[in-house]
Amino acid sequence: MSMNRRTLMAGGVLAGPILTSAPGLAGGGSAPAGDLPGVYRYRLGEATVTALHEGGVKRPLDAGFVRNAPLPEVQAALRQAFLPTETLPITFTPLLLTLGGKRVLVDAGFADQGPPGTGGALRGLALAGVDPGTIDVVVISHFHPDHILGLKRKDGSATFPNAQVLVPEPEWRFWTEDGRVANPPEALKANVGAVQKTLSSGLKVERYGWDKEVLPGLTALGTPGHTPGHTSFRLESGGRRLLIASDITNHPALFVRHPDWSALFDMDADQARATRHRMLALAADERLPVAFYHAPFPAAGHIARSGGSYEFVPLQWGLDLA
Repeated sequence: MSMNRRTLMAGGVLAGPILTSAPGLAGGGSAPAGDLPGVYRYRLGEATVTALHEGGVKRPLDAGFVRNAPLPEVQAALRQAFLPTETLPITFTPLLLTLGGKRVLVDAGFADQGPPGTGGALRGLALAGVDPGTIDVVVISHFHPDHILGLKRKDGSATFPNAQVLVPEPEWRFWTEDGRVANPPEALKANVGAVQKTLSSGLKVERYGWDKEVLPGLTALGTPGHTPGHTSFRLESGGRRLLIASDITNHPALFVRHPDWSALFDMDADQARATRHRMLALAADERLPVAFYHAPFPAAGHIARSGGSYEFVPLQWGLDLA
């Protein structure tokens, strides 16, 4: 459905055209043929941020998803958020930045290699009139498959053929270590294979370090725990800032409200918890707008303190959220 042009101020983040949205993609099955991708565009100073709804899956909720909380407590948290209690909807939201005259994609989604209900980022780019060949840079936050598989298509060709691919040095070092590649632990075998398949050849890959600008206006922040080299980013333009938090949390109804809970996907649970507390406190205390990879689309908003915990306050159309 076509949307009217709207504007939004969110701590200095100005929303531009809402192209369309398709909330039905988070169903775990193939999107109906008539559905359109979700695209939401907002400004940060002179930069533009376009959230691309890659789609989503419904993960059966069992006792192991939150590793340190009883299943009834997890279900109660989902019920409080008006979410299903038997499955968890997990969405994926890559970001397209226009920054310093370049088109910069932050994380790549799945392209045509994901589960049913994904692949929406490429449809969103097409709707926005952006050819994948015009993407200048793809910046990767970490090497989980939902962030890297979209760098290539099923036939092995590069999805973004003219893009420089920037990856975190600590993440590269961990996943490409000779011994780990030659004899990966069973729990890491699929991920090691995905990294080798995706990044071993055919792409222009360059590594970056933490606490420095990856590109002018985009600074890499070391936020390990979810993976050894997991990275978040601070986007700065025109005196405004946005925290691109990547996967410091999975669904915010669980891991923003309960930052001490550990998701199945967090490789170092203790480090992930410490990182999560540090970054949520930073966002809350400095009133930084935040973009997450796994929050409900358009996956941006603010973090507010709530007692001894936090709340995710979603970005709101048409209101000043200063």
